[in-house]
Amino acid sequence: MVSKTILDNGIRVITEEIDHVRSISIGVWVEGGSRDEDDLTNGVSHFIEHMLFKGTERRSAFDIASAIDSVGGVMNAATGKEITSFYIKIPDYHLDLAVDLLADIVTSSRFDEAEISRERSVILQEIRMVEDTPDDRIHDFFEEHLWKGHPLGLPILGTESRVEGFCRDDLIGFFGSRYRGKALVITAAGHLRHKDLVGLVRKSFGSLAAKASGGRTRAPEARTGRALVAKDLEQVHLIVGTPAPSALSPDRHAGFILNAVLGGSMSSWLFQEIREKRGLAYSIYSYLTPYLDAGLMGIYAGTGRDHVREVLGLVRKGMERFASRLLTPKELQSAKELIKGNYLLGMESTDNRMTGLARNELCFGKHVPPEEVIERIDAVDRQSIRTLAGRLFRPETQMVAAIGPVSEEDLA
Repeated sequence: MVSKTILDNGIRVITEEIDHVRSISIGVWVEGGSRDEDDLTNGVSHFIEHMLFKGTERRSAFDIASAIDSVGGVMNAATGKEITSFYIKIPDYHLDLAVDLLADIVTSSRFDEAEISRERSVILQEIRMVEDTPDDRIHDFFEEHLWKGHPLGLPILGTESRVEGFCRDDLIGFFGSRYRGKALVITAAGHLRHKDLVGLVRKSFGSLAAKASGGRTRAPEARTGRALVAKDLEQVHLIVGTPAPSALSPDRHAGFILNAVLGGSMSSWLFQEIREKRGLAYSIYSYLTPYLDAGLMGIYAGTGRDHVREVLGLVRKGMERFASRLLTPKELQSAKELIKGNYLLGMESTDNRMTGLARNELCFGKHVPPEEVIERIDAVDRQSIRTLAGRLFRPETQMVAAIGPVSEEDLA
């Protein structure tokens, strides 16, 4: 059973009671991420995420870590483009500890100067690690150019120069404007009672101010063309991408199916044609990234320089294939079963259920039952997929990005 309560300060508390498990997954979700930054503040959301684990008025950084370890739980956090989250999974009899700890880091973090200095060094190492990992770096590089001039194109980690320049006032100022009641959603799934959690949240988070400043930025406009970084590597890492349905688009379910048949599984066209039949790449896949008012579909490949043109040709052939012909009934049914199966198996986890509650609230403002998701997937027909592919896979909508021993001519 899913229940929702809105506290006086605007915090939304949403739970799913699951009596046959002994765990509880609980998270605090903040409506804010790197999309809410600009060139001067890029990376601040991620820096704040790190700092909330570095000490409060009641707990040191070690106390925060050991509090969860000592009860066999797990605690983590993530900063995204549109959402920042902090979550804990614990045995059901430690719910009060989980709520108290989450409230402590969100409402009472100290932002100690010495800890800021140490964590700055950690984040700089994280940025450099991505720079040294081209199959990670290519995704930031691609979105930087696809969404050029818009905050969605900014890297979540920020840049070295920005991170080096942040001071305590920068962090506290951004934190104070965003981490407020109406921007927070608290979700939990597992062996709990909704009214008990509401009571704990009201006690621990009730004093938090309601109003959060700032609003969502305008919708982005996608750019097209080619972008490359010539680098002495063993492989060329490349992405061919195009704008795609947003998280709110009625075409999103057709997008999931199109992605599955194109490159979203081991049986997909791209995997079979490029890796299995020709051995041109170890890693080849497509992916769909939906944001609230925009989306992208990308195709990633890592291949040798001698194979770049052939791989790009096959990628474009795959795009043309799905834009010009209907899926067979068997292809359509197999893709639907893949998506539904992955979705339903994910529902076995309290972590995924907790995450689903949050995403439904943040995207749609309501709970979307699994039965409704399955129904919408089943309702997608072959023509709607071909129509979507025809709209997405046009040469004039595409951005091609590459890192490695590559030239402009290779990407033509």
